[in-house]
Amino acid sequence: MFVDKQQYLAAVAISGRVLGALFYHAPDSEQVAPLLRMLSEPAWSQTWPLAHPQLMPLSVKLAQGQDRQLMAAWQRLFIGPDALPAPPWGSVWLDRESVLFGDSLLQLRKWMKQHGIHSGLRPGEPEDHIGALLMLAAWLAENGQQQRLDELLAWHLLPWADAFLQLLIARAGHPFYQALGQLTQLTLAAWRAGTRIPVVHKTLYFQPRDAVPLA
Repeated sequence: MFVDKQQYLAAVAISGRVLGALFYHAPDSEQVAPLLRMLSEPAWSQTWPLAHPQLMPLSVKLAQGQDRQLMAAWQRLFIGPDALPAPPWGSVWLDRESVLFGDSLLQLRKWMKQHGIHSGLRPGEPEDHIGALLMLAAWLAENGQQQRLDELLAWHLLPWADAFLQLLIARAGHPFYQALGQLTQLTLAAWRAGTRIPVVHKTLYFQPRDAVPLA
C-alpha cells in the first residue's frame, strides 16, 4: 500500500487533517469551509493519498451532498440535543456503561501525558472524539512520531472506529456524512496496513438503540 515510512506518514498527515476536521468542526466553520470547496470538485479524489476504485463515486456523493441540510445533519449527528445516532466518542463504545469520560478515555489521557502529547481541545472536551483522534494522528505523522502514531491507532482508535463508522453510515440520513463514513473506512483500512504493531482487540459494549443516553 505504501512504498516507505515517509509516504505512509505523509498520507496519514493529509487524510487525518481533512477527515478529522470534517467530523469535529461544523460545516460553516473556518476549518471546514475550505475543505468543502475542495470536495465540491470531484477531481480531488485523484490526489487523495489512497488509491481505490470507490474514491470517484464517493467524491461525487460528497460534492452533491453539500446541500442546505448539511449543517442540520452535522448538528443531529454530532451535537444533539437528541440522542446521537452514532456516538463519536471511544469511551461510549468501550466503557461497560457506555458513557463519556469512561475508563478508555482515562487510559488515552494517561498515554498522552506519558508522552507529552497535548490535544489542543478546549478544556473539558473528551479527547476520544473520532475527529480529535484523526487530527491527533495527523499531528503525530507530521512530526515523524511513527511509534506514537502506531500506538494511537492500535490501542485507542482502530479497536472501535469501524463499528462507529458502520453505524454512522447506516444512520447518517444524509449523503455527505454517509460518504464521509465510507471514505474514512477506506482510509483507516490503509492506515491499519501501515502500522507496525497489532491492533488490540477490545470488547465493544455500546448497543445501538433508537434512543441512546450518553451519560
